[in-house]
Amino acid sequence: MTIRPLRVSLRAAQVQRRVEGWVNGAVRLRDRGLAKLRLGGRIADYDDENYSFIGGEAEVLRKRHYDKSLRLLWKAQIEAPWSSFRDATSAEREIRNMALRALTDEERAAREVISSQDYRDMLKREYTLEQRQAIVTLLSAIGHGEAYAWLVSARLLGEVRSTGAKAALTMQVLEEAKHFVVLRELIEAFEVDIPRLPVWEYDLLEAVLAAEGVEKLFGMNVVVEGIALSIFGILADMPGLEILHLFHKDEARHTALPLNYLGEFPMSWWERNSPRRRMGRLRMILPALPLVFMLEKDAATIGIDAFDLGGAILGRASKNAERAGFLTVLPYSALRTEINLVFNAWCFLTRPGHEFRDFIRSGMAATEGHSSPEVTEQAA
Repeated sequence: MTIRPLRVSLRAAQVQRRVEGWVNGAVRLRDRGLAKLRLGGRIADYDDENYSFIGGEAEVLRKRHYDKSLRLLWKAQIEAPWSSFRDATSAEREIRNMALRALTDEERAAREVISSQDYRDMLKREYTLEQRQAIVTLLSAIGHGEAYAWLVSARLLGEVRSTGAKAALTMQVLEEAKHFVVLRELIEAFEVDIPRLPVWEYDLLEAVLAAEGVEKLFGMNVVVEGIALSIFGILADMPGLEILHLFHKDEARHTALPLNYLGEFPMSWWERNSPRRRMGRLRMILPALPLVFMLEKDAATIGIDAFDLGGAILGRASKNAERAGFLTVLPYSALRTEINLVFNAWCFLTRPGHEFRDFIRSGMAATEGHSSPEVTEQAA
């Protein structure tokens, strides 16, 4: 595969890294101090420096409980044919003795390949060291997000109403757990350094975890899952990353959950229009912008324009938010226009010969074939 790197300003990238480093040091110092004083601090029990939850990997527990539970997860369509469930694939119906496995044959095979030396060797043949590092930087941004998605969906399980909603969140908890452990193995297979959580994403994810009630649905299923959907969609066709199509299908269902849930249990007028809530939603969106700037050089290394990616994220998240009724202090049409102007202003400053582009439109078009049909289907 021939990758044509894009030209971006190295000086601008260095400035972004330095600024992020300074802000990160200040934010982490603040949270450590608040935690010692028992006045707050970081909420998540997650160690992004080591890409693990507090307490380490505990692989034995994972294999004895998480892996085993997935293997023994039964399908109602096979075990209770008199029920209304239609939850088994044709392969599972034909091979009854494998019907209790939670992973499909495709997922299981892909995960086995990821752990093999052949797969690691293939990655080294397909990508240069710089390209592997760039891919890992993009994927780890989602990998850290999957850790928070796991925590948020588990918290939401106790807050949503109805058997159906709790069943949906239960599956999301299982899927986020699977995403975290499988994506972690995929990222480790590239055999490069795994970056810590960038401070912009740290701020976003902590805000989502601290959000109240259905505001978690906005932060996680609209904003964070929208970021994941865009990155998975744009990377899934690259060599060795085909498994991301499976992640993408799960994320498409997750982004449709707020619309479906709020269709059954609508927000009150005050929940939609409360100034505090509308400001809180904007506050959860804005950290995604400096994250896009920070990823510019890594994305360019593998031939992706980070602002197309940012446009896809903003376009998708704002459309899903509008449909679900999550208002912000700014109309989404104005927000899209202003952010597109910011993206273009940066490009005029750092990219000689840049011509004005509608990054929202071009970003959505770049991932249109991957995302929109899935989200539309799940929301129907």
